[in-house]
Amino acid sequence: MTIHVRAPGRVNLIGEHTDYTGGLVLPMTIDRWTEIRCSPADTVSLRSDDDPNPTVLDLHIEDLAAVQPQWAKYVAGVVAEMRPSRGIAGTVSTNIPIGAGLSSSAALEVAVALALGFSGDAVGLAELCRRAEISASGVPCGIMDQLTVAAGVAGHALLIDCGDLTIEPVKIPDELEIVVQFIVHRTLVGSAYADRVAECADAEKLIGPLRSASPYDVMSIPDAIIRARALHVVEENERTRDFAAALRSGDLRAAGELVVASHASLRDLYQISTPVMDAAVERMIRQPGVFGARMTGGGFGGCIVALTEPGAITDGWVVHAVDGAARVE
Repeated sequence: MTIHVRAPGRVNLIGEHTDYTGGLVLPMTIDRWTEIRCSPADTVSLRSDDDPNPTVLDLHIEDLAAVQPQWAKYVAGVVAEMRPSRGIAGTVSTNIPIGAGLSSSAALEVAVALALGFSGDAVGLAELCRRAEISASGVPCGIMDQLTVAAGVAGHALLIDCGDLTIEPVKIPDELEIVVQFIVHRTLVGSAYADRVAECADAEKLIGPLRSASPYDVMSIPDAIIRARALHVVEENERTRDFAAALRSGDLRAAGELVVASHASLRDLYQISTPVMDAAVERMIRQPGVFGARMTGGGFGGCIVALTEPGAITDGWVVHAVDGAARVE
């Protein structure tokens, strides 16, 4: 029996660094995939097209730190969470660029879980794979990446409430093109990502859940840095609501203004952009036919995403929303 699984990458249109506080995000799956072709086996034995070193894992793996090569740690995280009764042997291939902020690790995790026989719903799949990511990388990520990969809807972005894990598909207007430009490689392992998670937790100790806080609440936080982090999250949740409404009404200029404001907040309040990323956004929003642009992903590098008129930008990837991960018959 041959098993074939495809899991898409994702780009986040707006709602950045809000998922781990139970906030709102609005990502979409993209037409770039990680694929696994395999057969049932007694162990998990996978070879990547991009790495000559295979990984062979016992079904009852305990020590993720010892797993090599690096990409195999995410496979091992899924195996450790699932404890499957049977393994797989085969190959992994992907055209999702590594270190671009397009959820290459989440796509791999979801693909592995489906290849190993996961049969629950999209939320259960995403929760399992989020735990696997945290175990594999040590990064205290939210659930956005895994849930988007698992639950994508063709032609739509997903308005996800990361508190109650509800999903509302929002149609991408036909007159809107989504363009992604890769700027510089980044990694969240060892970055300040975990610091931002901790800073938000500190804010919530003072004013309660940020998902339900107001800017007025945030102003009571005495520490300037913690206050800035919290203000970004609170205002980003509101921008995400407004962005979804702008897409539904076809107000693309308003949508563009919101993503530009999101980038400014990530740069100034959350401080996860870089001069290189800022310059790339500035160049993009000066181009004719561009409604707005911002950095996307965890920060400190990666990609920018732009909302444009069709055909306005030729330097980048025009991406389309596709369905979520699935076994291919």
